[in-house]
Amino acid sequence: MSMNDTFFNYITEGNTCKGDFIPVGAAMLNGETITNALVKIPLKTMNRHGLIAGATGTGKTKSLQVLAENLSDKGIPVLLMDIKGDLSGLAQPGAGHPKIDERHAKIGIPFEAKGFPVEILTLSEQNGVRLRATVSEFGPVLLSRILDLSEAQSGVVAVIFKYCDDQKLPLLDLKDFKKMLQYATQEGKAEFGDAYGHISTASTGSILRKVVELEQQGADLFFGETSFDVQDLLRIDENGKGYINILRLTDIQDRPKLFSTFMLSLLAEIYSTFPEQGDSDRPELILFIDEAHLIFNEASKALLNQIESIVKLIRSKGVGLYFVTQNPTDVPEAVLSQLGLKIQHALRAFTANDRKAIKLTAQNYPDSDYYNTEEVLTSLGIGEALVSALDEKGRPTPLAATMMRAPMSRMDVLTDTELSSLLSKSKLVKKYNETIDRESAYEMLNDKIDKAEAEEAKEKARKEQEALKKATEKQSTTSSSRRTSTAMNPVIKVLTSATFIRSVFGILTKVMKK
Repeated sequence: MSMNDTFFNYITEGNTCKGDFIPVGAAMLNGETITNALVKIPLKTMNRHGLIAGATGTGKTKSLQVLAENLSDKGIPVLLMDIKGDLSGLAQPGAGHPKIDERHAKIGIPFEAKGFPVEILTLSEQNGVRLRATVSEFGPVLLSRILDLSEAQSGVVAVIFKYCDDQKLPLLDLKDFKKMLQYATQEGKAEFGDAYGHISTASTGSILRKVVELEQQGADLFFGETSFDVQDLLRIDENGKGYINILRLTDIQDRPKLFSTFMLSLLAEIYSTFPEQGDSDRPELILFIDEAHLIFNEASKALLNQIESIVKLIRSKGVGLYFVTQNPTDVPEAVLSQLGLKIQHALRAFTANDRKAIKLTAQNYPDSDYYNTEEVLTSLGIGEALVSALDEKGRPTPLAATMMRAPMSRMDVLTDTELSSLLSKSKLVKKYNETIDRESAYEMLNDKIDKAEAEEAKEKARKEQEALKKATEKQSTTSSSRRTSTAMNPVIKVLTSATFIRSVFGILTKVMKK
């Protein structure tokens, strides 16, 4: 038996699946594609998360596209983070090409051009279904972690949320939250002090600055109503295909805090609302996070801990997370250790640091009698990758340098006309794109403050009126006294005059002489 035959049997046996699977390509040996030596990813283990890595231009996005469209074909919904803006073409069938046909002939899978059901989502003012969440839905713990607050500041946030719960004040957007922070140390200072203890202006000032920083990255567009229901990510079209939800993030690369805020809130909402799946035969939802370093590079330690916890726990909900980045070292070790599927495209050894990164990357893969992993990593061509998955029993499949299959959908973006047509048919655009600003904490507190000020002004006016009345009465009494005093003055003046006294004495003297 030749080495090629031995290798074929090795790959085929290692990729045997009892349940459904996705064939991503055919294994290669010594640069030659071994036809029908298919590399398969079992659906059963796709909730064990994964990594797609490789240098720029090596085919990461096309591998992501292949996985997304095959999942959709099998009725599994997908959420894609489209930071480069080159994934909307999933909605249209590919054009086909002789080179694609040649590639697929080598692999042993016939090429079929297809389009897939796509929903365009947005966090900003770009066209698409608007994604929002309320401040209340975040809760004090998650919000504090996103804002990277100290323990004392987190305590203040917890008190703010408690007060709003007690007073039935909805915290919907950042405007509400900022108003509450100001109220706690100004108009409501005494009320807060009596019920919850003193809140320092230094703490609220620091929190406000963190909120403003978040607002500068566009978070004011994200916080508010109508809140996005994560169940809308699980839609299946009339043909049984799962919707591919594409979140357009082309304008968010310089706003990583907003991106990580959204991701964390989304994962937390999915974890809290999705039912436990246990050991199911297929995932409920797969999320692909392109340019994953944007999350990890800007995340605080508290935020990283939260992400790591969710990655470890969310697979029990039937949800798989796939991180797409240039180098596996972009992903924290604690997260990397949880990733069952690894599709590693070529890495380039331009510097000493690059060579160190390649050596570390090679150690993440199973040993192989057929490959020197470090050498293969630098010699892979475009559309080729080292693939290692988990079989249906959770064991690593044989490491295979793989000729990846081509996407069935368009490998380009939609035109403006095609995008407008897609959005005009969207049911979710109609559901979520109306901005609602109902009465919430901001309006209620302003009303409360206005009423308090009006009551205070009324009380002040009443006291001023009483004081004026008393002053008027006093003045009236004084004037009356003065008038009486003035009337009596001439009599007193006559009776006490020297002339009158001498006259009286003269009369008395004459009387006595007689």
